[in-house]
Parts: sequence; C-alpha cells; structure tokens
Amino acid sequence: MNNFISRRQLVAGASALSALALTGQSFAQSKITLLYSDIVPENDSRSAILRNNMNALGADFEFKAHHGGTLFKQGTEPVAIQRGNLDMANIASGDVINQVPQLSLLMVPYLIRDVAHLRKIWASDVGAELNKMLDEKMGIRILANPYIGTRHLGLRTTKKIMKPADLAGIKLRMPPGEVWQYVGTAMGANPSPLPFPEVYTALQTGAIDAQDNALPAVKNMKFYEVSKQISLTGHLVAANHFVISSKKWAAMNADQQRRVQAAANKVESEITNMALKDEADLVAFFKKEGLDVYTPDVPAFRSHVLEQYAKSKYAATWTPGMLERIVKL
Repeated sequence: MNNFISRRQLVAGASALSALALTGQSFAQSKITLLYSDIVPENDSRSAILRNNMNALGADFEFKAHHGGTLFKQGTEPVAIQRGNLDMANIASGDVINQVPQLSLLMVPYLIRDVAHLRKIWASDVGAELNKMLDEKMGIRILANPYIGTRHLGLRTTKKIMKPADLAGIKLRMPPGEVWQYVGTAMGANPSPLPFPEVYTALQTGAIDAQDNALPAVKNMKFYEVSKQISLTGHLVAANHFVISSKKWAAMNADQQRRVQAAANKVESEITNMALKDEADLVAFFKKEGLDVYTPDVPAFRSHVLEQYAKSKYAATWTPGMLERIVKL
C-alpha cells in the first residue's frame, strides 16, 4: 500500500512540476521584447533619458536599445519596422515621406513657430490625422514627439551668413533623403547628404562647410570644436517622432499599452525640458569657446524659403487646407 501511494505521489509530483514548467515557459513567451534603434550616441543625455524610462516598464518587458546608427542607418528604421526587423525607433518626418508624403509639410522651415506651437499641432486634429496616416500606410504609430531644439547653421568658415544669398556655394550637410536635401536648397545652400555620426570629421576635413542642427546637438557632438561661427537662423523647430510598430502595439494588453505610452510621455517631457534649458545657456557657452554667434536677417530667410516651398513639388502632396490649419493654431 505504501509503495502504491509513493508511486502515485511521484506521478502527481511530476505532473505538478510539468505544470510549473509550462507556466514558466508561458510567462517567458509572453515577455515583450522591444528592439529599438536610433542615431543618437549611446552616451548622449537623450539616450540615457530614453533607457531610464523604457527600462522601468516592468518585468514583462525587455527594452533592447541600439544607439549611434549601429543597428540601422539613419532613415532606414521605418522600413526595418515594416519588415518586422525592428520594434521602435526615433525618426524624423523626412524618413517616411516616400510612403506618407503628407508629412513633408512638417519639414517646411519657419512653419512651426516654437515649442508651444509644436505641442498644439500634435494635440490637434492635424496631429491625429497625420498619426493615422502613418499607422494605416506604414504600420507605424507615433507615441511621442520630443523637442530636440531649433535648428541653426553652424559653419567652419568665417564669412557671415546674413541672408539666403550668402549661402550660395556653401556645402551644407543635411541628413540623407531628398526632402532633407530640399531644406538646404530652399535655404540657399548646396546641400550634401551625410549621416549624423560622420558630420564632425567632415567639418574637420573640409568635406562640408556647414551643418544645421540644434544647439544641444552641436554641443553633444562637439561640432563647435571644428566650427568658427553659428548663424541663428532658427529655421526648423526640431522634434523627432518616437515610434513603435503598430503590430507590436496591438500585441500588448491595455495595461501594457498604458505603461508604454506613459513612459513615452515622460521621455518627451524630459528631453524637451532638457533641450529648452540647454538652449537658454548654450549661446554664452559657444561664445566662450570662441565662436561668432549672431542673428541673421531671419525675415529674409523666412520669405525666401516659403516662396521656394510654395512652388515646389512637395506642396502638391500636402493635405488640402492643412498648412492653413497649422498656421491658425
């Protein structure tokens, strides 16, 4: 009798262990991996903000971040998401316009006035419509739009850039992609496509004459070490799109979606606040480093650029009336 009970207990114990193993396997399989890529260096403060928030999602998430363009090159992230090779990324509007040309509107210099205007756009029906287009056409969902600073011109040369005509013949680095190149053309320069991590060396060697980036990026990437001046053109209020695969989003339950969105909101808030604080201090910093920092004829730039865009091929791709709606916000 005792032997029979022992065998029965042994069988029951084995069944219990099997059940526990299956439960553990099920939990492991339910853990959500978020593979992320961007071009920002790993030691950049923005990268630290991102990782701190995304790594705090909970035990049911694993956030795998790849920075500095080490996993996917600049501009290739959206297609990687579509192919299922990537879950999340930090992209620009210009990276998706081949499939969602309506977003080229956000690349028009001097259209977005400031951070407050930027926030109004994304909180409005305009923002909802643009996000819906990206979701439906590319399977990509915008979670947040961190402000990374207003873009200005930084040059390795000494000739002051006061108006568009002064940029004639200047080799201005712009991110890869036709829409980015047109920003440089509309400003009056000779644009040259170059990945972000290669800009420092290109300035140092003279492969390019200038770059356009926000002041925090100029400091973080040490572009000021190989530059002589900054013309405060303020031509683009720059915000990246913190995005996720729509399929990955749909695979989450409501609580997981809530936590991911809350983390994205914190990333947006913290990066935006850091950029605003840095911008307030950096003009003095660059002057102390020996750079000539000055304000050009911004109305002349604005008039010239908007005239170029009005007659460009991009204007025909914008949703009718959307530009006017943005201006009125």
